Amino acid sequence: MSELQSCFKRYEEKYLLTKTQYLAMRLGMAAYMKPDAHPRYSISNIYYDTVNYDLIRASLEKPVYKEKLRLRSYGVPGARDNVFVEIKKKYDGVVYKRRVTMPMQRAAAWLGGTAASDGSQIGREIDWFLRIYRPEPKVMIAYDREAFAAADGGELRITFDTALRARENDVDLCFGDHGVPLLPDDLILMEIKIPGAAPLWLSKLLSENRIFSTRFSKYGTYYQQFVLGGKPAVCQKEVVRSA
Repeated sequence: MSELQSCFKRYEEKYLLTKTQYLAMRLGMAAYMKPDAHPRYSISNIYYDTVNYDLIRASLEKPVYKEKLRLRSYGVPGARDNVFVEIKKKYDGVVYKRRVTMPMQRAAAWLGGTAASDGSQIGREIDWFLRIYRPEPKVMIAYDREAFAAADGGELRITFDTALRARENDVDLCFGDHGVPLLPDDLILMEIKIPGAAPLWLSKLLSENRIFSTRFSKYGTYYQQFVLGGKPAVCQKEVVRSA
């Protein structure tokens, strides 16, 4: 993954593609984008929120400023494997992401209130978030990602996420990345991540294939479908916790 830095500032646009549109994108971007250093991987996230889901409820109202906290891993971690504690903010369309890296066991203890942060500036920001909101783990959301980077070495990234899935039981990254579907199998979530304006070739490619950006939140989709919708996102698959 090329996301191992600790701070980001960029625009992120999301698109829901049909399989036909996905193939058109892959063909049209071939001359400009190359597979990332780690082109295919799975991502698992635990989203934290207040008891009453105040953070996602506020986010869905489309405010100028919003923030969220999540615990992320690439693949299924063991207790001693490194994971990322991330605070993600969006202001006036610009995404700011800051995160710290630490072993899974310590990260869970920190977010659970039984261990201290790493003492870094980002750690102190997350400590403030924890004190203000007193969040708790709400849902595990996972997906399989295909990632591409700009062939000219620029900062443009394009990712395609499939098999979006969630569960509200066993909300622990070490328990696996299984879950119930969040999207139909024939839809693919594309994200374009860029520090500024999109290049002309990309704008033309999107227009020619009638691909339009959408407001889509993985956590928001879970909340609307399963919390407001009243159907539990409970996965009955048997799991074995990693050591």
